[in-house]
Amino acid sequence: MIVKEKNWSFDEVVDRSGTQSAKWDYYDKDLLPLWVADMDFKVPEPIIDAILDRAKHGVFGYSYFHSTYFDAVLDWFKRRYDWEIRKNWLAFTPGVIPAINIAIQSFSNPGDKIIVQNPVYYPFFGVIKNNGRQILYNPLKRIGGRYQMDLDDLKRKIIDERVKILILCSPHNPVGRVWTREELIDVGEICINNEIMIITDEIHCDLILPGFRHTNFASINNDFAMNSITCTSLSKTFNLAGLQLSTIIIPNKKLRKSFINQIESVFIPEEFGYLPNDLSLVAFTTAYQKCDAWLNSLLIYIKQNLDFLKSFLNNNIPQIDVIEPEATYLVWLDFRKLGIEIDKLKNFLQQKAKVALDDGSMFGSGGEGFQRINIACPLITLKKALERIHNALKEI
Repeated sequence: MIVKEKNWSFDEVVDRSGTQSAKWDYYDKDLLPLWVADMDFKVPEPIIDAILDRAKHGVFGYSYFHSTYFDAVLDWFKRRYDWEIRKNWLAFTPGVIPAINIAIQSFSNPGDKIIVQNPVYYPFFGVIKNNGRQILYNPLKRIGGRYQMDLDDLKRKIIDERVKILILCSPHNPVGRVWTREELIDVGEICINNEIMIITDEIHCDLILPGFRHTNFASINNDFAMNSITCTSLSKTFNLAGLQLSTIIIPNKKLRKSFINQIESVFIPEEFGYLPNDLSLVAFTTAYQKCDAWLNSLLIYIKQNLDFLKSFLNNNIPQIDVIEPEATYLVWLDFRKLGIEIDKLKNFLQQKAKVALDDGSMFGSGGEGFQRINIACPLITLKKALERIHNALKEI
């Protein structure tokens, strides 16, 4: 059942302080946080109701992935992406980064090289290094205001015999690209021709802005499906990151068996990877089944916030370039024209403007002088943050 459209209150300011929120309680209370990728919106009412109903039962024993959950997942991908996946393709982890960690352990050896397309989601770096693998950078290239893959550079580097895996961030975080089907085919064929496996992080695939369409990499053809694992979750989509559940899609039986075996080395053995958190299972099942309307309204609100961001900066701080996202609620901002020393930019924003963003240098080479801002918040919060930056810049 899909709930009909209604007016959702995305303008409501929810006080998250004192809730052990990484976003709101980690930094000083004077800072306005628009950094880590969770939203400041309440989750859809059907999810809240489902969790409350389950909590009233009062018993929280071991749970399992029942048929209702599988049906909900399969229907979601068929309904929204026209991708017919099968129940036995699925495995589960507490998050996408744990899944990538497990995949690296399963499909490479210490000393092997793993390709990332920087600037890119910074936890990729730690996962690779902490497992004793080497990072091989295939930097994105910026043409005008838009990033593209550098396939010529990829072809030169991928022939290294120590290269085993490419991590594909799709949609890309932080630059906001929705890779076209043609781009995905190009990178997929390069990897297949060189026997390189692809781990595709598609956690933001539901957050596609108007005018663009996400293509699931493994849905393109059977060769791509057999040479990849797809990491997904509704944690970003419905603001459920704290409930920690990800669905990993692995059509290749051999790869899936190796992946699940690796999970079972650190979790309680279970057919599909590990035993789920009971409230997570309830929340995610409900999100898959009943919350399309909320998501559709959310995307409209995020686009409105994006338009406000662009207008404000254009009218007040035109030196800050907006790399317009095609997906996600995260916007990549180029501060370099302001003339602030790159190593002092983060301190300026936090100490002078009293705004916490994600410093671009965390995302690897190519991120210096950039900041990533999270616009999934009430408009009044976004406006306040931008005004703080504007006023702080006036002083210098």
